[in-house]
Amino acid sequence: MRFRTLLGRDVRHVTPLGGGSLSEVFAVWLADGREVVVKLAPGAEAEARMLAAIGAAGCAAPEVLSAEDGILVMSRLEAGGAGDARSWREAGAAVARLHAARGAGYGWPEDHAFGDVAIPNGAAEDWPGFWGARRLMAAPEALPVEVARRLEKLCRALPGRLPATPPPALLHGDLWSGNVLFGPEGFSGVIDPACYHGDGEVDLAMLTLFGRPPAAFFEGYGALPPGWEARRTIYQLWPALVHLRLFGAGYRGMVERLLDAAGV
Repeated sequence: MRFRTLLGRDVRHVTPLGGGSLSEVFAVWLADGREVVVKLAPGAEAEARMLAAIGAAGCAAPEVLSAEDGILVMSRLEAGGAGDARSWREAGAAVARLHAARGAGYGWPEDHAFGDVAIPNGAAEDWPGFWGARRLMAAPEALPVEVARRLEKLCRALPGRLPATPPPALLHGDLWSGNVLFGPEGFSGVIDPACYHGDGEVDLAMLTLFGRPPAAFFEGYGALPPGWEARRTIYQLWPALVHLRLFGAGYRGMVERLLDAAGV
């Protein structure tokens, strides 16, 4: 395989890992005894830059060893643990450090994508404008007409429902529980980012979409601004829309329930 030569080392063994439907991921044992992870996916170089930004912010993430031509080689984090209270508290503190890293504005220097779903990251003057134009209404033509109509109505109300200029926190961008890893010693780090700068509550909304981390996570993260649970529904709409577009009508009910909860 092409990644055999990226590090200039012979490969002894390769084992597929769970890469999901958008990429292929392998554990690779090199002849010098190291174990690395190789991810085959479009945008490997962009993901490498995101992982570097996360690490620089003080949140554990894989170390990038090489990235070129759709092949990302990185260190392997310990995984497989469920995470006890101490580990989740560590994770909360790490995400808080991530969000403490500020950008110059909202967005990211380059666009991204989840498979065929484009993620536009161009700058916007205020946060409600970014969330409406770059997320909820990024591709209304790809959505059911009634869903798009309700989203358009919600977007008109966003200036009164989202903070105008929250600190432009560094976001992981796809922070569901499967991207938060725990090993025998506790919190290992985060993987598979889709970074940009925005309201830190976006990551917390994603983390609570398909479940809810234990209270220890929020203890580690720190106090949240009043009203965050009301805003959470609006932020959860974005990953729900991505799932609808990627995986089909089975997620329409989730989108519509969130729109109901948002009052549109």
